Amino acid sequence: GFADVGVAAEHQLVAEVAMSFHYPHFLWLLLLLSLVLGGYAWSWQRRRRATRQFGSAEAIAVLRYGKPDTWRIARVCLRVLVLALLILTLAGPRFGNRTRLLRKRGIDLVIALDFSKSMLAADVKPNRIARAKAELLRFVRELKGDRVGLVAFAGDTMQFPLTHDDSALTLFLEDLHPLDMPVGGTAIGRALVASKRLLERSARGDAKGAQAVVLLTDGEDHVGDPIAAAQELAQANIPVHVIGIGSRTGEPVPTYSADGTWTGYMRDAQGQVITTSLTAKHESALRRIATLTQGSYTRAKRGQVGTRAIRRAIAAMKQQEQQARRIQIHEDRYALALFPAFLLLLLELLLPETGALRLRFGWRET
Repeated sequence: GFADVGVAAEHQLVAEVAMSFHYPHFLWLLLLLSLVLGGYAWSWQRRRRATRQFGSAEAIAVLRYGKPDTWRIARVCLRVLVLALLILTLAGPRFGNRTRLLRKRGIDLVIALDFSKSMLAADVKPNRIARAKAELLRFVRELKGDRVGLVAFAGDTMQFPLTHDDSALTLFLEDLHPLDMPVGGTAIGRALVASKRLLERSARGDAKGAQAVVLLTDGEDHVGDPIAAAQELAQANIPVHVIGIGSRTGEPVPTYSADGTWTGYMRDAQGQVITTSLTAKHESALRRIATLTQGSYTRAKRGQVGTRAIRRAIAAMKQQEQQARRIQIHEDRYALALFPAFLLLLLELLLPETGALRLRFGWRET
């Protein structure tokens, strides 16, 4: 893919019967031909009236030009035809079209990754967030030519703008940890809204390519309305490909000290260990997000996150983007008018008693 649009070498010619013009307003100049013809007719009549004072117009014309008025009329007709063809050339005649294949432009992708403390659960080894980072980084490196951004979210969001530089994105993703998030909890709705705004800010204007969001979360949502946010993305034609991660049975959430030392498990006010799980209710909400936006839903299997299905979805988007870049372009056929005009101009110069040849070759009037 490419950030800008280019033209591929291959193209296909397609016949089309109708002719059109690129600059049709120039066709109004054809009305001037009537003025030109009128001017020639008025000049011819004026000359005939003048010669009547001296005798026969035909005899004087033969004495003066060596040929009757037939050649003069022929030259006038040729000049008018040349002028008409030049006007048609200015109008830009187009006949037929060709299918032009534009190069793949790549897609704009935002990864919305859950950085809540529940992502430290170890039901996916070594834990959910570490496994998600590893698979997502490998996934990003495979996206050649695509722009990728990141929305890290817990109770609030942190954003990394869309870029082709996967090394910069890798550094940001590797250094970020759930303990770095300023606000605890999980706000999937805010993450989706932030992803949409990030895509809008980075849009290429009229040349905007395909866009998508990859949401990876354990499904727990404590604030906001993720369904309403999904509807906004659906209205913008931005699919959300969702990966749900977590077990059904529940996994304790570990806690760490400031220096990263494990200190035990998170407990509630009664001292009970807090567990996290991808419940049927959470999974139903994630499926609905994917369905509303015409995206896909994948549940991470034990031991992996599940980016393989997302790879297939993104590959399908790339294929659709490439097919959408086939456009019909009208063929410019100005040579069809310009070349005959050139030939007629040569013919006019070769007619008998043409002033240009008389001066060049020293022809004398007879």
